[in-house]
Amino acid sequence: MSYSPSPRPNFSGPAHIPYRDVTRHLWGDDVSGQVADWIYVSTERIHQLVFGLVPGGSFRHSDSFRTIFAADEVMYVLSGVMILANPETGEVHRIRPGEAAFFRRDTWHHVYNYSTEQLRVLEYFAPPPSQGTSGSYAQTKPNLTTPSYTQDKWMVEWPMARPRARGEFTIWPLLESDFLWRLEGERHRTLVGILAATEHLTVGEIHLLPGQHCDVQMHGGDESLYVLEGTLNVLAPEADGQSWFEVEPGDGFFVPRCAPHGYHNFTDKPVHFLFGVAPSYFIDENPIDL
Repeated sequence: MSYSPSPRPNFSGPAHIPYRDVTRHLWGDDVSGQVADWIYVSTERIHQLVFGLVPGGSFRHSDSFRTIFAADEVMYVLSGVMILANPETGEVHRIRPGEAAFFRRDTWHHVYNYSTEQLRVLEYFAPPPSQGTSGSYAQTKPNLTTPSYTQDKWMVEWPMARPRARGEFTIWPLLESDFLWRLEGERHRTLVGILAATEHLTVGEIHLLPGQHCDVQMHGGDESLYVLEGTLNVLAPEADGQSWFEVEPGDGFFVPRCAPHGYHNFTDKPVHFLFGVAPSYFIDENPIDL
């Protein structure tokens, strides 16, 4: 299979993206391995997808499919166990369901499914492929011909060298204890956990308790989300046509830059979802309540 750009679904306004309607894409070759993508959003500002690997499967890289991009990336494991490696440095991380990892541009990365179930990983990527940051950019980088998956220099001083090793990470595993917690809103305080925040991309999670809702808000970038648990209702008060949406687990939702929106849980069970905003999280310092 030769390289071709991935599809780029985008939307003119707030949009519910049911799982059944998500754009499917297959990439890779015999050397890199083949990867199934479910692409939810790919605008001029943000790219959100889920990728999958069979038990024991992997993706590496080949001359045609080089896995080094000009983007910040967050990968959140939905199922399976992800082994995420930088084959240039020998760095290897084991990421379990409910955990995530973050890395910045120009980081080589390979992924292995080290489990007996399907690996499903939610990925946020910005600047997005529409800005020339993925395959076309990767072809400008020298191909890595001698991948490494070990860091032997630490083998005579572990775990004493752990702080130094962490200081050299190019990939950062993200546990809940690593989140930056915020209580956002004025009338309805909502707990937001920030996994990663850079000048290009902010990724976070929100848990809504039964009956809870948040203030209507706006962001300085496009926002896309993925529902992990429960039934989320989204209010988009200024949308043309439909303004109230019901989003189920596995579904996504897209909110354009500066569009007001709010999140509601009208059930007796918790709601848990992840979101990405790119490039800017803030539009102003004053939340809007409608």
